[in-house]
This record gives sequence, C-alpha cells and structure tokens, in this order.
Amino acid sequence: MAFDLEELYRTTYDAVVRFLYRKVWDADRAEDLAQEVFMRALKHQPEKPRSWVFAVAANIARDEARSAIRRRNHLTLLKHEPIASPTPNGDIEDNLDYAEQMAEVREALATLTPRDREVLLLWDAGLSYPEIAEQTGLAVGAVGTTLARARKRLVAAHDMMEQHRADQCEEQRAAASS
Repeated sequence: MAFDLEELYRTTYDAVVRFLYRKVWDADRAEDLAQEVFMRALKHQPEKPRSWVFAVAANIARDEARSAIRRRNHLTLLKHEPIASPTPNGDIEDNLDYAEQMAEVREALATLTPRDREVLLLWDAGLSYPEIAEQTGLAVGAVGTTLARARKRLVAAHDMMEQHRADQCEEQRAAASS
C-alpha cells in the first residue's frame, strides 16, 4: 500500500492535535507540534502511518515537556505562565466554567501514572487497542485492562477532588456563620 500523507492528515490530524493538547495544554503549541509530526511522516513515509504518527507525537510531547522544564529553570525571572484571555464574544462565566473544568481535568490526569495517562489519551485520540499496544509496548490484551484501570483511577481522582472542594466550601460556610 502506497503512503498517502493527504489521507493520513485528513483522517488523523484532529486526533493528533487533541492528543498533543492533552500533553502540552496549549492549543497553538499542540497545532505546531502536530505539523512537525506530519512533516516527519512525509520524510519517513512509515509502513503503519497511524500508529507511527501517534508514537512520534508522544515523543515530541515528551521532548516539549523536557524543553519546557529547561526553559523554566533557565528563565527564573518569568515565574508565571501567561493566562489565556477570554474570547471576546464569549460569556465570562462560561469561560470561567471552562477554565475550571480544564483545571480539574489536568489535575485528575496528573494523578495517573504516565502509562495509564498515555493509554487513556491514546484511546481518547481514537487509536485502536492494537495501535495503543504498538505505541506503548503493552500486550494487546493488557490495553483493555490498563484502560479500564486508568478510567477508574481518573474518575476516583475527580470524585476525590470534588469531595475535597465540597468539604472546603462547607468549612468556609461554617466559619462564616460562626
């Protein structure tokens, strides 16, 4: 089968950007990194392009994380990350709700092991179990188990955060009323 970059791009670009976004948490950077992935695909013309693209995306995201850490260590004067400004036509309350939801997702994902997080994000990006197995080095049969465990841990982490927030609100109300 001949390598068809246009078809690969058309069918996987959005999933790759989504996958990368959940690794780097910056939409513009995720799109830039996705372009890099497809440029490499053009150069290498892999036999299994879909799996290869996600493997390269994961590697690029890891490299990006390492670079970000190095930049933070070297640029100690810049202590705060930029805050995204709300969209001009959006409702401020909706933007705040969305930002809170994204923060909760990040926090819950951060509680997972790197392997669980990667399997979950690859599955969310639309990869099949065999593709996830190839990408992660897991046996195909272990992908389902790992994915189920990752989902369960993600839900438990989110539930624990929700309970913690509810407890804090209750304590604040009790302190305010006394």
